[in-house]
Amino acid sequence: MTVRYKLGCTLTYEVREPTVFIFNVEVAKLQRHHDLVETLTISPKATRWTYTVPEEQNRYFKIDVAPGPLEINYAAEVTLDVFRADPATINETPLSEIPLDIMPFLLPSRFVSSDRLAAFALREFGYLPKGHERVTSICNWIYNNIDYQRGSSNGQTTADESLLLRAGVCRDFSHIGIAFCRALGIPARFVSCYAYGLRPSDFHAVFEAYLDGRWWLFDATRQANLDGLVRIGVGRDAAEIAFCTPFGLMDPGAVDITIEHADGSPEQPGRTIDAISTDDRIEIAEIEQDAA
Repeated sequence: MTVRYKLGCTLTYEVREPTVFIFNVEVAKLQRHHDLVETLTISPKATRWTYTVPEEQNRYFKIDVAPGPLEINYAAEVTLDVFRADPATINETPLSEIPLDIMPFLLPSRFVSSDRLAAFALREFGYLPKGHERVTSICNWIYNNIDYQRGSSNGQTTADESLLLRAGVCRDFSHIGIAFCRALGIPARFVSCYAYGLRPSDFHAVFEAYLDGRWWLFDATRQANLDGLVRIGVGRDAAEIAFCTPFGLMDPGAVDITIEHADGSPEQPGRTIDAISTDDRIEIAEIEQDAA
């Protein structure tokens, strides 16, 4: 299944002193992101330095800005390749078979306090049958027990703090889900994306769990379509893929995020219930194996 999306963002700032900005707002150049066409405009014009993380294809750019107004405009069209599967057929990967490059996603990180939540996760979910459906149960628990409440957390809030507050936003829902997965021996990572179906439109945070040798998408907020998530970046937690990291004094202004079907077709009702995979590496390996 493929769907083409038109998306983008406009970010504005009032820069008070010379400031270095690092942005991560561009669509990741993945195998499943086909025919990507994009434009990036920086006003006033500034020299741009770029870096793409080879493994995840996170795309960062840096600019050095003088005091005054700053506006970033990014626009793109991309065809999203969606791989579906029956959740009941997806098992957990034994620890002995998890590749070494996946192992960091089993460890605690800055905002994912999986070590502190291990006892809780084992008590709540340790008895459940292992597989995709156990991670879905984790998402169900978060959805039913954590209030989605804007302003209830900030950029310093950790997973265990969100659990105590029983409130948070998409960032916090994802951190809790990742923490529970890691505590149960399931590698999990944070995902930033453009999310079709999210109202109001905004940057969105979901997470991926490593099951049966590949990554699978989960959204504990239940606010967006899983087959309408266009990835920007992945990391151990939100600290690694913030859409804007400034080093200097500035005031953020208006933010506008958009995503829609490129052909103008209306949103389909309901949410995806099948499992959705985002793992390019597995797809590439399969192609190489077939070619051999």
